[in-house]
Amino acid sequence: MIWHHEDRTATLRTARQEIGNHSEATPDSGFYQRKLADVWARAAKSAAYAGIGEYSAAAFAALPVTPREALKARPLDFATVAPGEGLRYYETTGSTGVPTPTPRLAEDIIWNTVSVAHAWQSVLTAEDRVISLLPSDVVPVGDLVSQVCDYLDIAHVRAYPFATGICDWDRLIQLWRGFRPTAVFLAPGVALQWTRLVKQRGLLAELSADVRSLLLLGEVNTAPFRHRLGRWWDAAAFDASYGSTETGTLASTCAAGNQHLLPAATFFELATPDGLVPIGEAAEGQLVVTPLNAYARPLLRLNTGDTVSIGADCPCGRATPLVTVHGRVSDGLSVRGVALAARGVEEVVYGSTEATGYLIEVDADGGFARLLLERDVDAARAAEPAQAEALQRASQDRLDVRWDQVAFVNTLPGNTKSGASQKSWKRSNIRILENV
Repeated sequence: MIWHHEDRTATLRTARQEIGNHSEATPDSGFYQRKLADVWARAAKSAAYAGIGEYSAAAFAALPVTPREALKARPLDFATVAPGEGLRYYETTGSTGVPTPTPRLAEDIIWNTVSVAHAWQSVLTAEDRVISLLPSDVVPVGDLVSQVCDYLDIAHVRAYPFATGICDWDRLIQLWRGFRPTAVFLAPGVALQWTRLVKQRGLLAELSADVRSLLLLGEVNTAPFRHRLGRWWDAAAFDASYGSTETGTLASTCAAGNQHLLPAATFFELATPDGLVPIGEAAEGQLVVTPLNAYARPLLRLNTGDTVSIGADCPCGRATPLVTVHGRVSDGLSVRGVALAARGVEEVVYGSTEATGYLIEVDADGGFARLLLERDVDAARAAEPAQAEALQRASQDRLDVRWDQVAFVNTLPGNTKSGASQKSWKRSNIRILENV
């Protein structure tokens, strides 16, 4: 437990009241002026923001955007504590470059836990039994799920199947039978690998009997993928949350299956061709964030590098903005001059075929592109030509790309499935061919 000291208990009370009062709608300008002034003062103590002066609305509006590349290149310049001075020390996965050191103070942990817990209450109940198939070493996501379950008094267990020496797939099956989870947290790639394995062993019906919800996080996932996963497990599949080790959690799911930004915890802006604008003044752009409750590493106007679309009017009744994450700009792929992103490719693959994974093979200049699809363990091969043609039509209509070849294979490399702790889309779902 992290809130046993008196000052941490006070922080917990403040966070619970503030998040509870502002979790259903975007706060007003007075709230943001107060919170931005506080995070500005904390940021001014770091080397990166030294000399920014006193806070004012005008000073904030004039402050340049912090590029994600600057944070990655000089991460400790943005910190207010040394790595060993925080309560916890994390690093990013390094899936898109060098890992970023990320110390966190108790305040960081408490505020993020409370924010996420309030959001996840729409899809978790006190009667749930949660199993987390997420990494617990170095990265914070495993801790986050456990902390939220502690906060909400929900029974839970960690069982990341790629943690060598503790919980392999055989151990996971036995653990599953004993614990009988009702809610499962996992990355989309791990969901595919786990589902294939239990299908091959004839165990899916048994192990899915108690499962009512699958909560995906760590990678871009799409509605066709969630529909497929939900059908396999006879459960509701949610896009549980979106964020990063650097920023904390930025968005979470709702009971209607959409993702909402968490504006009580972060001030959001969009970088558009017309400049930087507040959320609500543009429908699409790169997400720029100022986490309001960051202490160990306060960030001002950080460009996440993620392209997002913003929406409204969710049937769940929550008035906070809806968000769809299309993926990181740096992860994009060009095929014959057409830009492809993870979301677009996966909507086509999982919406047009019964594949359980895919790998794009391209030559160095993007002039040739082949799509390898992993056939399901019980797939009818006679249906594959029709699925391949349906995929070609959907790719042409939605992506403006026709693949040079679409082929089904029995198994894809393990790194396409190992989850966000070990993969990035560009590194694991794309293979550059030297010779075609």
